[in-house]
Amino acid sequence: MGERRRGITRRQGIAGMLALLGLLLIATNAAGIGAAEPTITRLAFGVPGPVFALPTALALTLIGALVMASGVLGLLPRATRATSILLWTAGVLLFPALLIWAAAGKQTNVVTMVSETLRLGTPIALGAMAGIWAERSGVINIAIEGMMLTGAAFGFAAFLLTGSIWFGVLTAISLGGLMALLHGVLSIQFKTDQIISGTVINILAIGVTGYLRRQFIVEAGGGRMTLPQIKFPLLSDIPLLGPTLFSGKPIFFAMLVIVVLTHLVLFFSRWGLRTRAVGENPRAADTVGINVYRVRYLDVLLSGLIAGLAGAWFSLETVGSFDDGITAGKGFIALAAMIFGKWMPFGAFGGAMLFGFAEALQTRLQILKVEVAGAPVPPQLLQILPYVATMVVLAGLIGRAIGPAAAGKSYEK
Repeated sequence: MGERRRGITRRQGIAGMLALLGLLLIATNAAGIGAAEPTITRLAFGVPGPVFALPTALALTLIGALVMASGVLGLLPRATRATSILLWTAGVLLFPALLIWAAAGKQTNVVTMVSETLRLGTPIALGAMAGIWAERSGVINIAIEGMMLTGAAFGFAAFLLTGSIWFGVLTAISLGGLMALLHGVLSIQFKTDQIISGTVINILAIGVTGYLRRQFIVEAGGGRMTLPQIKFPLLSDIPLLGPTLFSGKPIFFAMLVIVVLTHLVLFFSRWGLRTRAVGENPRAADTVGINVYRVRYLDVLLSGLIAGLAGAWFSLETVGSFDDGITAGKGFIALAAMIFGKWMPFGAFGGAMLFGFAEALQTRLQILKVEVAGAPVPPQLLQILPYVATMVVLAGLIGRAIGPAAAGKSYEK
């Protein structure tokens, strides 16, 4: 018998794609390196701030060479940790390469891009934390989108009714928790399939929030007021980092705190240990005296409270109004970020920022009025960039991901 043939692995497939993309960058830009008047891309770091002028062709050729070399190394049969790091680095470099290409002959602000990435990644990171708390306890929560949408609508309605924007935030958090309790009752108490339960809540949220908007929000008018800007004295004046990290709105800072607290509580507290035990082996947890139902209910409730806060980001921190479907699928992208991070808080935060950067990039590309072969790229095509990034990350970079062992399984005492 001949030697058994092995198929192409997922890593080799990604490596091959990167090698081709790197070759394409070299082929399309190498000829422009020696041009008499090379095209320059200007990258500004703050306003005011230093501006770096990069020869566009040279920068893209160097990035292409690194990407192609990483792809070629990734095609080798035996992969090392260094090879994996190179492949990830090459994948990340494609984003600045796209920005340099789009800003050719123009100027773009890098600090603004970073700030927009953090801002637009805020609801995704919060949704990912919500998903982690639910799924780490063994309850799949695809209802994050519905919880966020409900929080956004009822939080804004409460603001219009009372005139207090902070009461609106508390209402958004509370309604997210209420929807989570409904999910908990259906999936934990009545043992409904958790995917079906989450789908029902998403559909319910669309109907309820649409009705609330037509019957009250449109009639009440008002809005356009958002949560106040917060600046930390002295820290916000630090060049480059200060305006980005120490100047923002309350829910943005709350997101950073929640990410850190989620990690600390989940891995360095008794409650976190119980949550992980229930999510991996609820029967074993039950035998040592852990109340599985109580743990799951509380974690699902916490998941909803965080998702409700994410909903308040849309209507009360960013837009100052409410429209049907304002969350625009961010709850589902948050689940992708959670899977990207392997159900780990900091990993999920990184995934959220990746999708936030993709969204910030599509906005920047529209501002720069990108053209291909002399024709402007339709904005509708650019707007799908975050969702394409979601599919590429899930299907290509992540592949098969294994979550908590008991996630999605009802528990019979």
